[in-house]
Amino acid sequence: MGKKGRIFSGMRPTGRLHLGNYLGALSAWVELQDDYECFFGIVDWHALTTGYEETEIIRENVREMAIDWLSAGLDPERCLIFRQSDVKEHAELHLLLSMITPLSWLERCPTYKEQLAQLSEKDIRTYGFLGYPVLMAADILVYKADTVPVGEDQLPHLELAREIVRRFNYLYRPTFPEPQAKLTPYPVLPGLDGRKMSKSYGNVILMAEEPEETRRKVASMITDPQRARRKDPGNPEVCSVFALHKIFNLEETEGIDVDCRRAGIGCVDCKKRLADKLVEYLAPIHERRRIWAKDPDAVEDLLAAGAAKAREAAAVTMAEVRHAMGM
Repeated sequence: MGKKGRIFSGMRPTGRLHLGNYLGALSAWVELQDDYECFFGIVDWHALTTGYEETEIIRENVREMAIDWLSAGLDPERCLIFRQSDVKEHAELHLLLSMITPLSWLERCPTYKEQLAQLSEKDIRTYGFLGYPVLMAADILVYKADTVPVGEDQLPHLELAREIVRRFNYLYRPTFPEPQAKLTPYPVLPGLDGRKMSKSYGNVILMAEEPEETRRKVASMITDPQRARRKDPGNPEVCSVFALHKIFNLEETEGIDVDCRRAGIGCVDCKKRLADKLVEYLAPIHERRRIWAKDPDAVEDLLAAGAAKAREAAAVTMAEVRHAMGM
């Protein structure tokens, strides 16, 4: 049976991946690799947009991210896994698209102003940071991907990519499809402190976390702040532990809900049950990670092989782009 279409998606190598990354993106990628022609890029140039002063950690982060992807279940026999900077066509297309992208399109992007405010301690008023969405568009369009799995926060960037496609196709000749979003199915995952699970908040459970560390972190999670004593009834709807039960322990969720509301279960026991489920859930991921972590050279070889195949597809696109532009 033929593939439904071509997908591109990527992640910045800024550190180890956590459960929010897994449920928000990786688990969906694993399911998509049989139905779509998938290109998954570790976008190390994008890491420079906010971390250009810390380049010494990028190579190691790339390798660790590749291992996280493989441990999640991505299969290099069923998808392409590669490092963005190994495919120079990304940079060439980014340059050409930047020539036709109005500055006002980039300045109005909502995530641009939001991140300037959130990362005020960093000097990121650079062209690279402002032009991040153009590089993202190039990442997608260099493979003529028609489908992009994204979270809702990335929708403005994808709409900008479609605007760039329409402008290019109008100025020159129809060359690119307009990529469509495929929203990831899971809501925002709460972290240890109840806020969104995020490395910047330091409230994450890593995919690679050892079982004892997972148990320790779950034991530290914030529960219903109004439940001061074991005998007090709780409210599961305001508890981040219960929110994770609803994802990782669905079969027991109804009983835990009832028991919590009538003080039939304490927070300590509730956390232990969640920790058990998380350890069980992560076990196959850890097993695959141990295999790949033993052989870093094999990981590098895999990335190189993926980049070689990605370059073949990208070269075809760039030949069409140069022809369309008369260059």
